[in-house]
Amino acid sequence: MIYRVRAIVLLCLCIILLSQSVQAQPLPISPVTPDPSGINQGRFIGVLVGTAAFYTISLLMLRKQWYKKKVPFHSFNDNTEWLQMDKVGHAATAYCMSRGGYELMRWSGVDERASILTGGLLALLFQTTLEIYDGHSEGWGFSKGDMFANVAGTALFVGQQYGSGQQVVSMKYGFRKTIFPPYRPNVLGKTTGVQMLKDYNGQQYWLSVNLASVLPVGPSFPRWLNLDLGYSGSGMIGGHENPPVVDENGKVVKFERYRQFFISPDADLSRIGTFSPSLQRFVGTAQFFKIPAPSLEFNRVKGLRFHPLILPGE
Repeated sequence: MIYRVRAIVLLCLCIILLSQSVQAQPLPISPVTPDPSGINQGRFIGVLVGTAAFYTISLLMLRKQWYKKKVPFHSFNDNTEWLQMDKVGHAATAYCMSRGGYELMRWSGVDERASILTGGLLALLFQTTLEIYDGHSEGWGFSKGDMFANVAGTALFVGQQYGSGQQVVSMKYGFRKTIFPPYRPNVLGKTTGVQMLKDYNGQQYWLSVNLASVLPVGPSFPRWLNLDLGYSGSGMIGGHENPPVVDENGKVVKFERYRQFFISPDADLSRIGTFSPSLQRFVGTAQFFKIPAPSLEFNRVKGLRFHPLILPGE
């Protein structure tokens, strides 16, 4: 339950951070070039106050609602749960928060290097604080796997931005409804909104590669075209294993747990340089969400499958 509430907070923070994004970058920029216009004092102060307020308020609310009973600090190993979907989710959230913090700093006029460092540190600060809370929580614990995933997601953003001044590979999130929540609605969610956070069968996480950045293409090639590699899992109604469940007729139902791998085209809208600043802020927000597109899926149970647009609910 704690992780589910944390997921809501983290997703909201990603949306808030990325929605402030103004400057899309269709071409690589030098990571050492300072912003010639300097820091915008009004924006900078607003970003600092808003980020600090959100950090403080969200942690106080979580502590009041879910971390009331404090126990000695301890760790636990949840690396085998949910076919590691939660770990990929941690990495994607850290990436999203790093990028959001960076975009906020650049929007405020902070130079490139300082913005990169600030974005990464903000992501690690927030997620590390939550992991420490978990370490003092009864029935939970500090997860080394979660922390590794947090660092990996942050490093993916920071390393690319420092090294090339652009995001050649980004992380994105997708979702489709599945047949599993009705069997365990308290665990997987009763409504679509809750299922987006709780049903790991419906979640997809994508590594989105910008083709023009990695292939020797000509000037007419669309700079916004990406190719995405996706990962998900299916058949999961429990963390480590599936508990016994029955259908509406009282018949025992068993689901086989398996991994799913996808490949799909995508668009990096931040590389379209014709948007207005206000629309670019929306583009910054939408970058975390995979655009629906045809995809190929492979899994060991059903083999190779083609999905014209929307993935089926199983």
